[in-house]
Amino acid sequence: MASGIRAEVKIDDPPDCVVAQASAETGGRVHSVSRSTNPDAPERVIEEFMLEAESYPDEFDVDADLSPIFSYGSSTVYRFERALGRGCPRECIERHDCPVVDIRTQGASLYLTFHAPDMHGLQAIIGELRERYATLDVQRLLQSQQDHDERNLVFVDRSTLTDRQTEVLETAHRMGYFEHPKRANAGEVAAELEITGTTFTEHLAAAQTKLLDAILDHE
Repeated sequence: MASGIRAEVKIDDPPDCVVAQASAETGGRVHSVSRSTNPDAPERVIEEFMLEAESYPDEFDVDADLSPIFSYGSSTVYRFERALGRGCPRECIERHDCPVVDIRTQGASLYLTFHAPDMHGLQAIIGELRERYATLDVQRLLQSQQDHDERNLVFVDRSTLTDRQTEVLETAHRMGYFEHPKRANAGEVAAELEITGTTFTEHLAAAQTKLLDAILDHE
């Protein structure tokens, strides 16, 4: 049974993505992104994308020469050439042997969809993207069908927790605070942490709120 994970991530205003730059400049949206390489010049990449916007500038202020090549009513297909290996978001993902299956934009926001082989592979990709882009947001995770039961996965970013909140959670879990019946009460966990019961409760509530926000508000 396949154990892959389909992931969609959003990156706001990536500085090294021409497609997102063009979309942001017009306030439009991009879809139908494709690319190709010439076997005689494999170090160069030709990219095309369809941009839908209310108006288009005569020249784009982006890191490439965009050429309009086709129009569909209010949409225009643009083509540009760039060097392979410039380290854009798409190439960060493909470096992990995961093709990007869908690229789209809404304004300055870039959305990328790909299939990771497993959770370990997903974490490696997300980790590299987070190192490069502070505005990364995991939009959706979907695991392969298991016994015909489709399950949504949620990626929880532990870096949103402070060191103290993480320590409180780990200590409470280790001491059995979350078990039923409890193996330790709030006072005992607070004593182990050498903090007051009120401080323990405040840290715990803040940490739980962050985790629940990630789990319940991921749509």
